[in-house]
Amino acid sequence: MEKRICCVNSFPDCNNVIKRIEQTLPDVVLMDIAMPGINGIEGVRLLKSKFPNLKIIMQTVFEDGDRIFDAICAGASGYILKNSTPEQIVQAIRDAHKGGSPMTPLIAAKVLEQLRMVTPVKQAQEEYHLTEREKELLQLLVKGMSYKMIADNLKISYHTVDSHIRKIYEKLHVHSATEAVSKAIERRII
Repeated sequence: MEKRICCVNSFPDCNNVIKRIEQTLPDVVLMDIAMPGINGIEGVRLLKSKFPNLKIIMQTVFEDGDRIFDAICAGASGYILKNSTPEQIVQAIRDAHKGGSPMTPLIAAKVLEQLRMVTPVKQAQEEYHLTEREKELLQLLVKGMSYKMIADNLKISYHTVDSHIRKIYEKLHVHSATEAVSKAIERRII
C-alpha cells in the first residue's frame, strides 16, 4: 500500500484507550464514533487530554452535523466517511500528519452550517494582515478543500500551499485548519 504509512495496531473499542496509545505511540489515529462502551467522540476527548498534539481522524458512516461538530469540538483533526477510497484515506492520513484537517466538501459544508448556528457574529473585525493569496487559500479551506485540491485549483505546488497555510495559522494564531476556518467565519475575515 504505502511505504511510509503503517498500521501500528487496531482496537475494537476505547476501553483503556490512553494506555493503548501510550504503548503504540501512533502519529495519526483513525477513530470510529459508534463503538461499544466509550464512544469515539469521548475517546477523542480522552486522548486529547493526555496527548494534545495527537492527530485523530474520525472515520465513520455518520454524516449528521451534530456528530461531526461534536467530534471536531472534542479535538478531532478531521472527519472522513467509511466509504472513502483507500487513496482518500491515505491522503487524509498524510494531510492530518502535516497539520491539515481532512474532510470531504460535504462534511466541511456541514461543519460550516453548524458553526453558523452556534457562532455569534462579531461586530469588530480584527486586522490579521493576510495577503490576497493567503485570503484566497483561506477561502478554499473554508470551502472544504484539501491542500492537494487547493494546489490543483491554484496551479501551485503542495509545498507552496503548505507554506502559505502555515503563515495563515501564524497570523490567525491558530494550530489547525479547523481552527482557521472557524476563526475566518466567526471573525468574517474572508
